[in-house]
Amino acid sequence: MAQLPITQDNYYKAVVHQFNGDTDDGNPNWLQTLRKNAFAKFEELGFPTARRGNEEWKYTDVRPIARSVFSRPIISPNKPTDSELQKFTFGEESWTQLVFINGTLAPEISSQTNLPNGVIITDLAEAALSHTEIVQANLGRHMQYESNAFSALNTAFINHGAFVYIPKGVVVSEPLHLIFVTTQRQQTASHPRVLIVTGEDSSSNIIQSYVGLDDIGHLSNVVTETVVGKGSSLRHYTVQQQSEQDYHISNTQVVVNGNSFFSSINFDFGGGLVRNNLNVLMAEEGGSCLLNGLYMPTGTQHVDNQVTVDHAKGHTNAFELYKGILNGKARSVFHGSIIVQKDAAKVNASQSDKNLLLSPEAEADTKPAFWIYCDDVKCAHGAACGQIDDNQMFYLRTRGLSEADAKRLLVGGFATEVVDSVQLTSLRNHVSELVDQRLGGWLGEEQQP
Repeated sequence: MAQLPITQDNYYKAVVHQFNGDTDDGNPNWLQTLRKNAFAKFEELGFPTARRGNEEWKYTDVRPIARSVFSRPIISPNKPTDSELQKFTFGEESWTQLVFINGTLAPEISSQTNLPNGVIITDLAEAALSHTEIVQANLGRHMQYESNAFSALNTAFINHGAFVYIPKGVVVSEPLHLIFVTTQRQQTASHPRVLIVTGEDSSSNIIQSYVGLDDIGHLSNVVTETVVGKGSSLRHYTVQQQSEQDYHISNTQVVVNGNSFFSSINFDFGGGLVRNNLNVLMAEEGGSCLLNGLYMPTGTQHVDNQVTVDHAKGHTNAFELYKGILNGKARSVFHGSIIVQKDAAKVNASQSDKNLLLSPEAEADTKPAFWIYCDDVKCAHGAACGQIDDNQMFYLRTRGLSEADAKRLLVGGFATEVVDSVQLTSLRNHVSELVDQRLGGWLGEEQQP
């Protein structure tokens, strides 16, 4: 990937200055080395360019990020109010939640309740010192930053973030909720890092929420590394509700070990420019994963989902379903890749991306792909893009529904398949309300003269 000209690269220059002025006081030597190596790689790569031949970034232009001037975030002296907290702390009182303000843990508005013995959920900077063996064995070991500029940049600035560890055989009945809030009076860039490690035969539910409380235009550059232990189950949810002026870049690497189950359900409602890279490695036989997503951009929002499942071993299963509902001049990109390695027999994999366009100016680009090097597999893919069916509209109108109600029923039904795959009742209700609110606003605008 070619580096952008520095004359256009304001944030690049700011990042270099910031890193050179940083100190590693308090960080262990291995982490200092990791950060320095990652920054050297970022300097080599530069920001990716949307140009012919660079397929990964062909449809997504990150020059607005490179040309912006972001300041270093600080913990705002003005903490979110109770009413603001209620907008995104939708869980039960029994849920454990860690709240990060501008990338730094805010313990006074966080809580840990009913955690089984041995479960660790804490600030990553603290964990690097107090749980060094686990953190050092996994942090930066799974996410390959050598070819990804944003992952390299995140790794270079590893400090605060979230560390979650579920011991062998432990069932965590209540969800663990990680909430990342951006709030500042000037553009800031934060690089949240999340490390999740689950032991053998464990079970847990983890939610990551991203919320913007102003319209300044912040950058959230997130990296999540997840290791799913043998015979364990992890259901992971992401709800992105940042400002429509914000930039949200997310890179997630998951390692699924033998006979384990991993589920990822991702919801994108906010962000002006959103890029989600989800990479799942089926590292051992018997593993299964379910990858669902729903994105609802409007205006000039741009949402790009890149999903890759690498079946390194046979007798593994992967099922993907992503759906988009686009309004205004919004644009979505979906690129799904399923890789089946040479000796990975008995793989069962499918992927599907479906898009519903509510505006003639909306655009959806979808590209499913298979890389299959083994014959004894079962693989399928599908992609669809269209508008509301006129026959269905006619049928509902003949039954007495108004045009707006008919559209809302049809579009809401389109989203239901993904929403209903959420097994946590409180989260499912929250997401359902967000979908209804978004559709209500769109259809309400449509009815205005």
